[in-house]
Amino acid sequence: MGLVRWLLPIVCVGVLVAAPTAAPPPYYAIRDARIVPVTGSIIERGTIVLSDGLITAVGASVTVPPEAEVIDGTGLTVYPGLIDTLTTIGLPRSQRAQPSADAERSPSSPSASSQPRRPASRGPEDRPGSTPWALAADSLQAEDERVEEWRSAGFTAAVVAPSRGILPGQASVVNLAGERPGDMVVAPSVALPISLEPLERAAGFPSSLMGVLAYVRQTFLDARHGMAVEEAYEKTPRGQKRPEYDRTVEAVSQVLAERRPILLPATNRPQILRMLDFARELELNAAIYGAQGAYDVAEAVAAGKLPMLVSLKWPEQAKDADPEEDVSLRVLRFRERAPSTPAALTKAGVKFAFYSDGLATPKEVLKNVRRALDAGLTREAALRAFTQDAADIYGVGNRLGSLETGKIANVLVTEGELFDEKTKVALVFVDGQKFEPVDQPAEPDEKPTTSLASGDAERGRP
Repeated sequence: MGLVRWLLPIVCVGVLVAAPTAAPPPYYAIRDARIVPVTGSIIERGTIVLSDGLITAVGASVTVPPEAEVIDGTGLTVYPGLIDTLTTIGLPRSQRAQPSADAERSPSSPSASSQPRRPASRGPEDRPGSTPWALAADSLQAEDERVEEWRSAGFTAAVVAPSRGILPGQASVVNLAGERPGDMVVAPSVALPISLEPLERAAGFPSSLMGVLAYVRQTFLDARHGMAVEEAYEKTPRGQKRPEYDRTVEAVSQVLAERRPILLPATNRPQILRMLDFARELELNAAIYGAQGAYDVAEAVAAGKLPMLVSLKWPEQAKDADPEEDVSLRVLRFRERAPSTPAALTKAGVKFAFYSDGLATPKEVLKNVRRALDAGLTREAALRAFTQDAADIYGVGNRLGSLETGKIANVLVTEGELFDEKTKVALVFVDGQKFEPVDQPAEPDEKPTTSLASGDAERGRP
């Protein structure tokens, strides 16, 4: 009893010391600003109140709590924070794909030097290039400099996904602020991206596009079969051999059961049509990413009822390309018409969102959005592609994507119209925390690449 009497105060002191220091909840009110809620009419002069990480009031006439810090919004415009819908921001290098096959084989690349080489795969049963159980949320690095860079440009959330392998892992929705990785996570698992890049020949099967397609198809068939076997076994386990455990099949089955989107890559017309058929054949809840050539098949995409993630890395001639190289009319047409894809999808009624796809800076992203605007896209549709439609595609539209009461307080405040070249970001709020934008280097050290696109798309070819 005496020992307990001595230890109890020590334990209590330890608990008090270990307990995190709780910051006072921030309360802000931006008053007399132009408010663009996205899901409702524009409020030319209104007030938005952010309390304890949430939007608690928005309108032309709302009550401002006395504890709020009031920001004069005269001359400012308030938008929902932007969402980059497929990126590697916040992920370590080990989960990002190499930009090219040459880089993959480079002696200095992590895959060639610091990582153990796996035995060559002999077939689909070896589950090559597959780690679908991995969650991007479990590998976040809050100190990644790109988080601040993209937040300063108005991006308050991102869908991050590992990009190494055929089934590299599950995508997570994260806020672009937080002292610890866990503070950033909005939804740990929202989609399963697929890459169709063949493995290098030394890795064995599959080392061709057809091989990868066959492997991915077989994996989904195995997952469907596994779900049926598991269900039957759960009903009457006695007298039956238990189902085999396969980590890949288990993870894919869970994604299918919960109807999370499968992200399928496709850039040009044949690829997009092939992925539409692929999703239909396997009854996948899918979305297509890449999609730069969808201007040519917008009606077919609308009939297939799949949303699209449109890469804003418009195809261009590679900087190191031979100036004497003959470029086909098909390639030139692809480069010219790709920026018209968002307008074509809007006209056809296809839901789509934008992603940065390896563009070096947010400035390049917004520059390429202006090319889409010049090609016929409306500003309203462009804003939805960065906000509500982006959130809806990943199933988080009930908490992100618009300025509505009860949603997460991710807010962008600008001086000027969003997408105008001279518009400046005045303030950014993430989870209700206020951030002032910081100047960024013209050329960052690291790009937020997804690198899931095919080599041809990387070189500006369809």
